[in-house]
Amino acid sequence: NYRYREALVKWDEALQLTPEDATLYEMKSQVLMSLHEMFPAVHAAEMAVQRNPRSWDAWQTLGRAQLGLGEIALAIRSFQVSLHIFPMNPEVWKEDLSWARKLQVQQKATKTESVHALAKGEELGQESIPDYDFESDEIVAVCAAIAEKEKALSAAKTMVIVSASGTVETVTAQDNCPATPDETLFIRAR
Repeated sequence: NYRYREALVKWDEALQLTPEDATLYEMKSQVLMSLHEMFPAVHAAEMAVQRNPRSWDAWQTLGRAQLGLGEIALAIRSFQVSLHIFPMNPEVWKEDLSWARKLQVQQKATKTESVHALAKGEELGQESIPDYDFESDEIVAVCAAIAEKEKALSAAKTMVIVSASGTVETVTAQDNCPATPDETLFIRAR
């Protein structure tokens, strides 16, 4: 009756009582797909397959959920496993697997078109990029200042020690630093 939220609550209650029932996970996955919640649907279908790897309908549901995420190659594999378990299932042959293969062909065609468009766009785009002066006096001055700061930091040989309690301590080479850190040492970075 399209009361998916109520059904989802009932599946969760049933799973509290029988957490190893693969059928409940598979049906929960179908409800989640109806609600367009694909990540939880894939997770529930994976739980169903994990609990009963010989369930063709759990593999079919997993494939459908994977298609909902756009994972076409994974969906095709799941449908193939479903067909391996129950080869005479016309629904998987005619609907699920054929649809997934059509999507795979379309996906490959789209990738090819986008690569061609990108290549064509790069040819056109090369002319429109303005020429910036990356060797201006300001840029050179900033780079020189950064280099000087780096030299000063590397000469000081400064270490930052963060303990497990969250206290931060900065130690330089001149300070007395224990040779072996105690067990409260969490992170040591230079």
